[in-house]
Amino acid sequence: MEILETVGFDLGHGETAVAKAIVESIEPPQMLEINNKKNQITALGWHPQLGYLVGEQALIQAGVTQLAITFKQKPNNDTEYRKTISTFLATYYHLLKESRQIENQETTYFYVGCPSGWSVKERAEYQKLLQESGISLLNVVPESRAAFMQAKEAGKLEYEKLLSSVLIVDIGSSTTDFTLVKSLQEIPIDFGSNTLGASLIDKAIFAHTLAKHEQKSLLEKVFKDYPHHQARCELACRKAKEDYFSNEQLYTDPQSFARGFESINEQIYFIPQVNKLMMEEILNQPLPELSQKSWLQAFYEALAEAKQKLDSQGIVPKLLLMTGGASRMKFTHQLCQKTFPEPETLLRPDPEPERCIALGLARVGRWDLRATAFKQEVNQLLESNKLAELISKHIPDLIASLTKPLAEGFIENAVRPGVKDWQKNQLRTLADLETSMKQRAEQWLQGDMAQKIVNSQCISWFNHKIQPDLAAETDPICRKFQIPRSSLRFEDSIEPALVNPELRIGDVILGDTVAFIVNVLIGGGTLASIITLILTGHLTWPIALVYGASVIAAGMELSRETVKETIKTNVNVPSWIRSSLLNDRKIDDISKQIRPELEKVIQEQLTDNQEAFDKLISKVEQGLQKALSTKVQEAIILIQ
Repeated sequence: MEILETVGFDLGHGETAVAKAIVESIEPPQMLEINNKKNQITALGWHPQLGYLVGEQALIQAGVTQLAITFKQKPNNDTEYRKTISTFLATYYHLLKESRQIENQETTYFYVGCPSGWSVKERAEYQKLLQESGISLLNVVPESRAAFMQAKEAGKLEYEKLLSSVLIVDIGSSTTDFTLVKSLQEIPIDFGSNTLGASLIDKAIFAHTLAKHEQKSLLEKVFKDYPHHQARCELACRKAKEDYFSNEQLYTDPQSFARGFESINEQIYFIPQVNKLMMEEILNQPLPELSQKSWLQAFYEALAEAKQKLDSQGIVPKLLLMTGGASRMKFTHQLCQKTFPEPETLLRPDPEPERCIALGLARVGRWDLRATAFKQEVNQLLESNKLAELISKHIPDLIASLTKPLAEGFIENAVRPGVKDWQKNQLRTLADLETSMKQRAEQWLQGDMAQKIVNSQCISWFNHKIQPDLAAETDPICRKFQIPRSSLRFEDSIEPALVNPELRIGDVILGDTVAFIVNVLIGGGTLASIITLILTGHLTWPIALVYGASVIAAGMELSRETVKETIKTNVNVPSWIRSSLLNDRKIDDISKQIRPELEKVIQEQLTDNQEAFDKLISKVEQGLQKALSTKVQEAIILIQ
């Protein structure tokens, strides 16, 4: 069945969010709700009567006997982990279906995010694990790609920024990832830390609170016997942290605290609290998970490592996108700006980091499906015979556009100067004139002037003949996928200077065409036919009229052709006769008279050379195919 919608599933270590995009629409994706909330704590609980519960319900429902939180990690063979994560996804899917927020399984494609630092193998294993939930149409993609797509589609990235380098810093609950997206490349260049997550701050607050709790020993025993109580207390620490970083200015006073709360029973309470002084201490304390580095030090070193790797490649990102729920911590903005200062790099924190990845994943899914369909449509055009047909149809137009300027150029650069030399007695016979004109013609055809003439006509031919017919084939594809028609056009021009230098379509088509035309004119008998026309039609017989009597008197019984050949090779006309026989005005008259005949010969010679033109058609077709394929890769970034 046809895929109708894509679901972006941001299964985070700390929170989970889900969004949906309609494939055939360019409307923004919509956030979906579970338990009437668009974001949920990543929690899975078991209730003896109610079964599996997720999110807030798993936390607040009385009677929950098992509770798992912060369970997202690299795929492994731990049975409990595998059961927890597949059950969590299956329960979420059931609730979305039950509330009719998604279509049936055959028409809905899930896109689930993972940290950018995970290898391709780890992504594949994670995808296989998630499919154990019963969702077969599921794909795992890097969360950084989702962040980039969300920024692009939500209008946060101007097109010129898309063409440059964008650094994405994704600060999640379990990892911090740095991803470079360069020159529209949708496959990020990833590097980062897979242990530097904001949940380490939660755990540090938890340890700090537990260490100072008056019933520390009792709590430790409760946590050991009832792990779900510890999970609830860790969430209380997370809430205290989030409250603090959402309202830092309120907690600069030593007597003000951001607090969390968890009741173990009626006598035991766990109340984590932080203020500016305490948070600075926590952020600077060594953590075993970070090789005894503090969270602050580890984050700063990760930024420095990212910058060092970019510097080694000569890359300065134009934009730094920050996402992930923990990117709300203001000190991370300051460190990013310190490492990548303005104006070289502009800092852009996402205003809704808790929803960014889910929305981006839904967009990535829709984009993938539409981009695939788009490429298939263009490939069908490329694999058909339509390109060759439209090129072949306009070959007569190309020939017609070339004949007049080539004839004029031939006359001015080969005929006129050659006849002038003969007139001045610099050439002995008409045979010498023939050789001279041939040499001049070849030099001119292979020189810059003739190349420019052919170049100019080929540009005009492509822009006014090929491009409109090509646009008639590509414009409907662009309309179907709601991208600008210019995406598959060559900027309305084949002029190499005006099109994307990456494409080089002008160089390919013009280079092949110019070389082809020159070879046909020189090597295809055209030049010989032209010179024969000039000599026999306009020079030989006037001389024969003057010399005819003396030739016959000498006893030479000659045929018409023999007379012409004899005169051409043997007769050295005296200079005083040459100037009267071919004065400057006569040369001008001959030049005018032979122009239409010359155009006719050139047109006939080019038209008759069908085999060579078939090769040209094939080369131009290949040039267009290659250029369009490159344009497709550039255009798919515009698909919404």
